Amino acid sequence: MEQYNVHTAKTHLSKLLEKVAKGEEVIISKGNEPVAVLKKYEPPKKKRQGGQWKGKVWMADDFDEFGDELQEMFGMKE
Repeated sequence: MEQYNVHTAKTHLSKLLEKVAKGEEVIISKGNEPVAVLKKYEPPKKKRQGGQWKGKVWMADDFDEFGDELQEMFGMKE
């Protein structure tokens, strides 16, 4: 990651933006102290919303019940 002071960043902002568009990150510093990172914009991820499969998938009422054989195999039945 390259570091530029504020004056240089202002003078060469277009060139820095070209670097950022290619995926590079640039540190902007005031004096020798880093104060900002210039990086490529990523749009916010869409929040997941449930219900897309409603009416498309059927599940038996007893889908999560174990039969006698499985209960014996997993030590659930004495």
